Amino acid sequence: MTKLQRPRNGRIIAGVCAGLGERFGVSRNIVRLVFVLSILLPGPQFLIYLILWAIIPSEPAPGAETDAQVI
Repeated sequence: MTKLQRPRNGRIIAGVCAGLGERFGVSRNIVRLVFVLSILLPGPQFLIYLILWAIIPSEPAPGAETDAQVI
């Protein structure tokens, strides 16, 4: 499994579904479909999406230095 982060490529809105799909080894389109279908049910799904958008970090830009590279 990879690190949970929102990818720079393959985003539709914020990359939350794409990031979850990559993290758990599931197609990002399946995650998107499940999210859209879950919106039909009562509950805080949209609020959860916004919270995940805020807390899941975005993938670093190519060539950006990380703390490990600075040493």
